[in-house]
This record gives sequence, structure tokens and C-alpha cells, in this order.
Amino acid sequence: MARVPSAVLNALHRLPRVLRAPARRRRSPRPTTATLALTPQPRPWTRAAGLVAVVVLGAWLGLLVVGNVRVPVGPMDTTMTLRPSVTGGTKINISPLGDLQLASHTAPVRLDVNVDQLDPERSQALVDHPERLSGLQGEVTEDIARGTADLAVRSCVAVVTGATALGLLVYRRPRRALAAGGLALGLLAASGGTAYATWNPDSVLEPKFSGLLSSAPSLVGDARSIVTEFDVYQKELARLVTNVTKLYDATSTLPAYQPDPTTLRVLHVSDIHLNPASWKIIASLVEQYRVDVIVDSGDTMDHGTAAENGFLDPIEDLGAPYVWVRGNHDSLVTQRYLEGLENVHVLDDGRAKTVAGLRFAGIGDPQFTPDRSSRTGAEQSQELAGARLASALRDQRTAGTPVDVAVAHEPSAAREVDGTVPLVLAGHIHREETEVMKYGTRLRVEGSTGGSGLRAIEGKYPDPIETSILYFDRDTRRLQAWDSIELGGLGLTTAEVSRHLPKENQPGATTSPSPSSGSSGTPSATPSTPSP
Repeated sequence: MARVPSAVLNALHRLPRVLRAPARRRRSPRPTTATLALTPQPRPWTRAAGLVAVVVLGAWLGLLVVGNVRVPVGPMDTTMTLRPSVTGGTKINISPLGDLQLASHTAPVRLDVNVDQLDPERSQALVDHPERLSGLQGEVTEDIARGTADLAVRSCVAVVTGATALGLLVYRRPRRALAAGGLALGLLAASGGTAYATWNPDSVLEPKFSGLLSSAPSLVGDARSIVTEFDVYQKELARLVTNVTKLYDATSTLPAYQPDPTTLRVLHVSDIHLNPASWKIIASLVEQYRVDVIVDSGDTMDHGTAAENGFLDPIEDLGAPYVWVRGNHDSLVTQRYLEGLENVHVLDDGRAKTVAGLRFAGIGDPQFTPDRSSRTGAEQSQELAGARLASALRDQRTAGTPVDVAVAHEPSAAREVDGTVPLVLAGHIHREETEVMKYGTRLRVEGSTGGSGLRAIEGKYPDPIETSILYFDRDTRRLQAWDSIELGGLGLTTAEVSRHLPKENQPGATTSPSPSSGSSGTPSATPSTPSP
């Protein structure tokens, strides 16, 4: 039998006395330094992270509630706001067109600028007093500076108030709440300093577009060129308005060509490129010259989108029938919209139409290149289109219904009709040219009646606004003379009108270079510039 250890026997011997002893009150031991060291405590970085979260959330809520400023900038009403951001930058919202983003700075705050609306009164004041446009840049600069200063003050109040209020709600201790407010102010100051240190004024050269504005790069051309010349553009904006007024004054005193009261007057326009000032100029010329028909040789639009179609609505109120062919910036969407307007005659595929006593035929540009991309085979396609038009013109002449005026957009297409019609009109190259081709057809290329639209500010010298009045004998339907009208582009304040006579209509001339037979009367006016 195994022997029990004496230690165990002694413990068993004392057990009854322990159980019979009265119960004593147990006291909680006083915590010692060693005990405190073993007790789990919140880590410092956890407390700091919690405080930062409270500060950021409170500051953000404060900015949402009161951290924005309504700022009138020129004729526009805008709202400026600071927003927390990972990458920073500036976002300009132009509702409903979309927005553009600029990498203007790197900081945890982003500047949002919302263009709310145009103020009717301030906009009308600029219309009534165009001389104020010359000081518009300085006014806008002052407005933005004042708005930015107000936004900085309001943002400081917003973030401090928001962080302090949320800190008091979370910690319920005034000292912690004030610490949260102070930290918020420090973070905002640090963000402002970082934004200032990383400010990149060249960011405007590389904006990021969204919404309808995503077409802006191809719409206005190279952004770097636009920005480089923008100072020129804004300085001369007021002069553009003055130029239009000068044209009105000039047209009221021009010597309108009137050898016969029955003379037909055709206004040739081209390459308007979305310039709204062109409609007022055209309407003025229609009234002053008593124009019978307007011929547009294309590129009325700039990007050919459905959003641009409303630009065409004033055509119905110009006071004369409107004959139109498609340019390479005009889409089939544009063409279908024009076909639905009153008093508009769309020419395409060589089909002929008689308008105001003259028979017109034309063909739309086979290329649609609003982004000005490289066009492989473009010349060949233009020649094919011109050949189709020439074939249609020959068929019309064979059928006994010859065409008086052919219309195409590009001169390379227009040249293909040489010998099939007395006169062909074109545009596209943004400068005026006139020549009598090998087989007797006269080619008239019009400049840009829109001053090349937004492209006017891309080059060193802006394009002039060009158009012309063509005079036709009503009986023979032959060109008698034309007036070239040129309005100085941006930065110029000139308005010139020069009279031109075909050689066969000059005094002493007896022959006509026209490919079709028929006599033409001799004008009573003296030519100012003999022309081919």
C-alpha cells in the first residue's frame, strides 16, 4: 500500500478548522503602480485618431452648412465653396453644360465654383454700354479677390464652429471641444499654406472637361493657343461690338448697285462657325441692300451637335430666303434641322431649286471633320463630290433647265464643275478669292462671315468678317457685279466695301467668259477694283 505524503496529511488535518472559521470581509486591494501597468489603457494614437476624426467630420459639416459665399463676378452670379479633398484642385461647374477641373494646387481642400446664372440687369448694362467691356477684366479680378477673401474668413469660422460643436457633443468636455476647434483651425491654415506653396497657374492650359463641355477642346482648338491669346481677346471684345456698329453705319451709306430696279441681289455668306454676331450683320445687310436671297456655302456650325441647333433659329427672321449647303463642320443632324425651318432651301446631291428667280444646285461636303483631324483621302472625296455635282448640272442643261449658280463648300469640289455653269460659290478657306477657270466658269470663294468664330483668337492676326453682295440681271440671270464687304476682326475697327465688275461688264468689253451663251448688261457704276 502506497504511503501518503506527510504534507498532504497536514493539509487535510487543518481543513475542518478552516471551514468552521467565521467569514471575514474581503477588501479590494489598493491599486499599485504595477497593477496600473497591467490594466489595459487607450493608446495615444487611438485618442489622436479619434480627435482627428471628430475635427475632420465637424469641419466638413461646418463647411456644408455655412462655408460658401455668393459672389457676383462680372455679369454672373457664382457660389464659391471649399470642400475636403484628397487631391485638391479647382472645379468649375457650368450647369447645365458640365464642368471643368483644374489641377491648380495639391492640398486636402478643393475650391468649387458654381456659375449659377447671368444677372439680367448687369448683362443688359453691358449690352447698352459696350464700352464697359474694356474694364471687365479688372472688375472680374476684383470680384474674385473679394470673394476669395470672404470665403477664407467664412471657412475659418465654419470649420472652427463645426469641429468645436461636434467635439463638445462627443467628449462632453469644454477643454476637449476647444482643442478640436483649435486643431481644425490649424489644419485649415496648413491646407491653405500647402495650396499656396503648390499653386500652379499653368493648370488652366490643361483643363479636364466633362458633360457637354467635353467637346470644348475640339470646339475651340488648342487650349494652349487660346490661353496664350486670351489677353488679346478680352481687350478687344469691346471693339468687336464697336465694329458691328461701324458696319451698320457703313451699310447705311454704301452705294448700292442699281443699274436696273429689277436687279437680283444675292448675299453670299460662309463659315459663320457659331458666331451669333453674324446674324445681326446679315440682317442689317439684307435690309440695307434689299437682298432677294441669301446663299450660305457651309460651316455654319462648329461641332455639328444637336445642342448647337438652336443657334440656327434666327435664320427664319433674316428677311430673305436662305439657300444652304453642308460644310465639313455641319452634320446631317444640322442639315435635317435646317430642312425643318421655314424659308430655308437645303441643296444636296446636285438637286436644283429655283429661289427668287435664280436656279441653284449644290452638294454637301462629303467629309464631317469637326475636330479638325487628319483626313486621309479628303481631296479625292471632294473631287468625287464635285464630279457628281457636275454630272447633275450637265443633266439639267440637257433637260433645258440650266442652273444659274452652283454651290459647294470646298473649292476643290467647286472646281470640278468648270464648264457646266456660269458661277460656282464656295467657302472653307476663310479668305476671299475669285477666278475664272479654264472652261469659263467663275469661282467665287467667300471668306468667313463669322470671323472664323472662336478661331479668331488662335492666330497672331484675327480673321476679318467677310461677305459679299452679288448682283444678277433678272432676265439673263448673269452676274453683273459684286460688292466685297470686310469688317475688321478682333482688334480692328475698319469696315471696307469695294465694288468689282467682271471683265465682260467693264466699259468697252464685248466678250463673256461664261460657259453658257447669253448677253449681260453693262452696269452704270464705275468699278472701284477691276476683277477677273
